[in-house]
Amino acid sequence: QVQLVESGGGLVQAGGSLRLSCAASGRTSSSYNMGWFRQAPGKEREFVAGISWSGSRTSYADSVKGRFTISRDNTKKTVYLQMNSLKPEDTAVYYCALSFTQGIISTSPRSYERWGQGTQVTVSS
Repeated sequence: QVQLVESGGGLVQAGGSLRLSCAASGRTSSSYNMGWFRQAPGKEREFVAGISWSGSRTSYADSVKGRFTISRDNTKKTVYLQMNSLKPEDTAVYYCALSFTQGIISTSPRSYERWGQGTQVTVSS
């Protein structure tokens, strides 16, 4: 069973930075696409960024392009989300997710089969 554990969330002022980490454990290889999603109170879970199993392809929501960077270290089975120039509207619970596919990076939560417990990111104005 694959388990995902996020870390790195917290409280930061607008314009600041945070780096989220997602460590995979259990019976898993690194040959899966990974994604970061977020969910703010009263809103649906939305795609933030995704990365292919090799790390050669990435995808971003328009709202975070140029500010967020997703990366992965397969030797550590860890995926990262570097978040710069944070805005109050980035406040949400951030989840990492694993998709049992090596194909196109999906932006739909339904394409991801394993989820972490989430980490809170709060950006103050």
